[in-house]
Amino acid sequence: METGEGREVFVGGTLIGRFGPRDRAKRNAILMGLCGDPRIHLGKVSEAFGMSSETVRLMRRQFETEGLEAVVGRRPGGREQAKVSAPMRGKLEKMFEAGLTIDQARKKLRGRKLGRSTVGFIRTAWAARRTAAKAPQPSASEAVPVVELLPCVETHQASEPVSTQPAEEPQAVGERRSALAPDVIAQGSEEESLGAMQTIATVPPMSGGRWVQHVGSWLLIAMLARCGLHRYAQAAREDRVGADALRIALDAVAIALGLGQRCVEGVRRLATPSAGTLLRADHAPSASWVRRTLGLFAQQLGGVRIHFAMAKEHIAKQGVVPDRVIFYIDNHLRPYTGKHTIRKGWRMQDKRVLPGTSDYYVHDEDGRPVLRVAVASHDSLTDWLPRLAKLLREAIGQEAKILLAFDRGGAFASHLALLRERNFEFVTYERKPFRTLLPSEFQQTLQDGKETIGVADARANLGRGRGRVRRVALRMPDARQVNLLAVSTLSPPELYAIMRGRWRQENGFKHGVERWGINQLDGRTTMPYPPDVIIPNPARSRLDRALRIARVREGDARRQLAKLARGDAKGARWREEIQQALSQQLELEQLRPSTPTHAPLAQTELADTLVQHPDEYKIVLDTIRIGCANVESELACMIAPHLAIPAEAKRALANLFAAPGAVHITDTRITVALQPAGTKRELRAFDALLRDCNRLNLVLPGDDAVPRRLSFRSQVS
Repeated sequence: METGEGREVFVGGTLIGRFGPRDRAKRNAILMGLCGDPRIHLGKVSEAFGMSSETVRLMRRQFETEGLEAVVGRRPGGREQAKVSAPMRGKLEKMFEAGLTIDQARKKLRGRKLGRSTVGFIRTAWAARRTAAKAPQPSASEAVPVVELLPCVETHQASEPVSTQPAEEPQAVGERRSALAPDVIAQGSEEESLGAMQTIATVPPMSGGRWVQHVGSWLLIAMLARCGLHRYAQAAREDRVGADALRIALDAVAIALGLGQRCVEGVRRLATPSAGTLLRADHAPSASWVRRTLGLFAQQLGGVRIHFAMAKEHIAKQGVVPDRVIFYIDNHLRPYTGKHTIRKGWRMQDKRVLPGTSDYYVHDEDGRPVLRVAVASHDSLTDWLPRLAKLLREAIGQEAKILLAFDRGGAFASHLALLRERNFEFVTYERKPFRTLLPSEFQQTLQDGKETIGVADARANLGRGRGRVRRVALRMPDARQVNLLAVSTLSPPELYAIMRGRWRQENGFKHGVERWGINQLDGRTTMPYPPDVIIPNPARSRLDRALRIARVREGDARRQLAKLARGDAKGARWREEIQQALSQQLELEQLRPSTPTHAPLAQTELADTLVQHPDEYKIVLDTIRIGCANVESELACMIAPHLAIPAEAKRALANLFAAPGAVHITDTRITVALQPAGTKRELRAFDALLRDCNRLNLVLPGDDAVPRRLSFRSQVS
């Protein structure tokens, strides 16, 4: 109970501090120290301290983003202290060092008007930091971490007057920062010259456990590290985020995705009693902390660098020994259903335009994603084919041949000639109209299962001096003709097989949406569209739509009039309807010349409302998604031969990633004994997969200094 004398705080029977009714700084410091323990019940803590759970939640968020100083200086009601520049704060703290009181310091400021409460909060924060710095640090043998003080928080009425000086022990506890609490230097603080970088406390030594939930996801994490995800991320982070913080954020997102959560919010599912062992941290991070950490990392092109570094890594695995590397290129509209106004694009699945962003994906020959480029303006495939081809050439080198496969959206003569001139091979469908060949002209055949397809291999002229390309005409069993345009020395059956394999990319889109969440919005931040961008004029679109409606209205009236007998009295009504429709059409057609189809954004009604979503943050998450999808495909190829139904390989892997198990650690090895769910045949397949994975000499990211080999086995086979 709160009285006028104060409170004492006990944890597990140990007194860790006391504070009076007005000692908010000490109270907040003690509270933040206790909230760092994942086993502390925040609702009971709030009740014990006489505070609402919402206030405690806001204080924890402020502690994660601004540090202990901001929480200590928090004003009643949640109001933050006034903004004070770094030089002014330094002057005040020097005065406090000299022994001046709050009122004396205010007088020495002279022309600067600061409220007494503002100066008082600055002095309180200064006193808290000084006390924490002077607090004696216990030796390693005497130190007792907060997480070991179980599990209740009690408050008792103080039996003696409470000292007005901050208690050393509570401040020492409050200053213990979690390995998951980024220490972001607040704007305007005296440490601003250090670059306002994010740091992270030392991660506790790795420990084992007899029951660690979701530890099967270490297989996914270790395979991602083998692909270079963590290595490239550390190279791109610079000083924006701490190395341990970035590793924990990447691992948390990858594990959540492996468990089927599909977005960053899924990291909340990792908050289990064994989360510290799983993530090799103090406790499970919050979704907001992961978003902030990855957001800082994505700045200054950090997300773009890791994305293309991972793309080059995946391309390198394709190898250039076959002398030709095949890639599929296509766009995929990511629909948007929020409240903002963004540009619309054509979504083939819905056969209509929808607001969203067009993502251009490159997949390899097996249908695995390689890279993604977001295009908010929904540019055509012909605009992005040369750009993506150039990126692939830079990644794979000048020696190997690159064959691009795409649909008829890119089959325009000028762009095909451009790809040929830049020494790229390609195959695509020819756009209609084209000449229908006689059955006798199909001199060759190829087999597609039990079906026989006629083939006519000839040349097609691109026109206007652009030269010729191959035209492979295919006569399907239903007498339908399909033409392929190509620049390649491959045989017609090989070109046909490549275009049939394009459905692997479509299946990859579907699997990416349903399993890994590639259509997730992820970042809700918006930015205005450049005002000079040419966009379809919404006024012209609205005018054309009204004109189509007026024409339909006229047609319906003429149809009804034609049904009536000569001299019917109802004819006057329909003739009047026709005249009104014609009059409306004339009025709308007169407006068309003065209403252009396209116009600069600044000259349209969307000038102040059209926005777009930046891609820097989402590309980091999509890099993790692409890495997870490729690891899943690699593991699926390894486990499929051992399953009764090979097509269920990825479903079985989802069970393996979510499996609990025991972890035993030595100086040279980390042994993980998994307990996955599955049938007897699946458990035997898991054993075979884990034996194959053990031969890869996997290690966990962050354990590279003295790498300990990961060894997996199953406990239930």
